[in-house]
Amino acid sequence: MPFVGAECPSLPRRGQGCEGGAAMFEPIKAPWIRAGVLLHEPGMPVEDVLEAFVGALRERGFKVAGAVQRERDGVIQVADLASGTVSVAETPSHALRLAGGSLRRALRDDVDLVVLSPFNAFESAVREMMATLEEGAGQQGMPVLTTLSGGDVQRWLEVAGSRGTLLLPTPRALWQWWGPERLYDDLSLGVAQDEVRRIVCGPRWLMIEGPAGVGLAHLSGASRDLQGRLDELRRRSLRQLAELYRSWDPLDMAVAVAALNAHVNRVDLETLPGNGTESLRGEAGRVVVVGAFPGLADTVPHPQVIEANPRPGEFPPSAMESLLPGCARAVVASSSLLNRTLPRVLRLAQGARVALIGPGTPLSPRLHAYGVERMGGLIVRDADGLAAALRAGALPREFVRFGDYRHLQAEPPAEERSYRFRAV
Repeated sequence: MPFVGAECPSLPRRGQGCEGGAAMFEPIKAPWIRAGVLLHEPGMPVEDVLEAFVGALRERGFKVAGAVQRERDGVIQVADLASGTVSVAETPSHALRLAGGSLRRALRDDVDLVVLSPFNAFESAVREMMATLEEGAGQQGMPVLTTLSGGDVQRWLEVAGSRGTLLLPTPRALWQWWGPERLYDDLSLGVAQDEVRRIVCGPRWLMIEGPAGVGLAHLSGASRDLQGRLDELRRRSLRQLAELYRSWDPLDMAVAVAALNAHVNRVDLETLPGNGTESLRGEAGRVVVVGAFPGLADTVPHPQVIEANPRPGEFPPSAMESLLPGCARAVVASSSLLNRTLPRVLRLAQGARVALIGPGTPLSPRLHAYGVERMGGLIVRDADGLAAALRAGALPREFVRFGDYRHLQAEPPAEERSYRFRAV
């Protein structure tokens, strides 16, 4: 069905509404993920891990609902995650009814994540609602999390079968389950409703200027198709432009990334000098490079390069599944954010040290949770000069005349406990 009015995933073309002209598609959504269960030893305060993850999602702007049950000094407390209220359950069955009410409200409000803990609350609420764990459960197939003591795995398998995912109770496991496909939602939620001061559309690059920064994005399509829309785009806020990431149109995606970068890559942002590739010097492990990085061979002697149009000695994109798993480092061009291959790269390169590099990279710490250790991007200091250069068709190597390449580095990961479960 075509989207109309405010639900249109992209702005109308000249003389064309959302229903006319080219075929329309539903906006892009993060894919459905299997219900997750945090498997823990009896007596472990797994609720602390769960609530920390929920708190992090909320701080980023995601909507979380459901119920978490704790028992303290013989008193059963049920925290409703949507309202923040804590109720005292008179009996275990009363606690289950409270959890069922939380699930009903979550389905009504179309939230991003439902949490029902412990597992008996999840099991009871799902059966009461006659829901399933299959794709399309509830209204939107929203993700569900619960917790389970290690001795009760058989109960989980009876309910979820192969449609659920068993998780270690660690932040890393939770973020991997949440998935890098949701990083686009995450990044756009962090963009403020600030004014758009200027949009410059050159033959190769798009520039958007906000109150505190300038953002760039490469144009993979004909820039003339964007020229007629600039007046309409300028009347939108940075947040509204960033939300165009839901569109399948590559020009809309370029607008979204440039708006995101205009918000994030501020002149006053605390960053480190350089684009971050200096850390690759002397790397003894296998390095995979996704995209073109002129001069990188001077730093990394024998990288395995994946390119859309590979030259002799390089690999096509279909080699990602073979090369990325098990690599020590992955250096990824910022164009992967535009063409939506970044989540795929992050899935395949789990465990590797990943750097996202290029003038279109958002220097946002939100990316660290999804597996990006280092982001190297451009901080623009001469917006007028860059605007003129882009109109004249400037190439990325010329951008340093108008700003500095800077990078963000993730903090070293905290030691995570090794979880072992006793045989039963």
